[in-house]
Amino acid sequence: MDEKDIQNLRQEYRASSLKEADAHANPIKQFESWFNQAVKAEVLEPNAMTLATSTHDGRPSARVVLLKGFNEDGFSFYTNYLSRKGKEIAKNPHAALVFFWGDLERQIRIEGTIEKLSKEKSEHYFHSRPKGSQIGAMASPQSQEIEDRDVLEKKWQELEAEYEGKEVPKPAYWGGYILKPQLIEFWQGRSSRLHDRVLYKKADKKTWKKVRLAP
Repeated sequence: MDEKDIQNLRQEYRASSLKEADAHANPIKQFESWFNQAVKAEVLEPNAMTLATSTHDGRPSARVVLLKGFNEDGFSFYTNYLSRKGKEIAKNPHAALVFFWGDLERQIRIEGTIEKLSKEKSEHYFHSRPKGSQIGAMASPQSQEIEDRDVLEKKWQELEAEYEGKEVPKPAYWGGYILKPQLIEFWQGRSSRLHDRVLYKKADKKTWKKVRLAP
């Protein structure tokens, strides 16, 4: 496909609308409503979200991770603390999340700061995962260079044999994070590119200010 063909790729959005009056006063409740609709619509992996982090001097990186929980405190996910994102979060806790549900013509942007979840929560979630995933977390030195895939598979097989019939311990370098939001934006695609954008900004610990943005 050449550049002209790419430029002509267009989608006219007509699925829904988002008025300020229809949006919940609390953005977490609004997120819950949209998330439940995405699940009901059988959107592929509705909990998939782009996580953007950056180094202490502002060099950004982004990848897709899976949301594992949300509440008034924030949005949670789990990973290797020694991965690239883990190292960047340790140096610069400011980060952003993006959900895109194309089937519903919707996008949600979230900005805030990230903290580690408690060891107890990480332990609980780790042992709720399939055993193969637990062993995978131990076998993979995430983000590090390795010689080939055989290295991973050999390590996985060794650990599978070692922990046959035993509980797999959560590695100290693996656990959860929570992004505590300061800003949440809901985007609904509309026709003629006049999209709806409703932004919530944290006013204080319990209060959000809701405004409309131009598309």
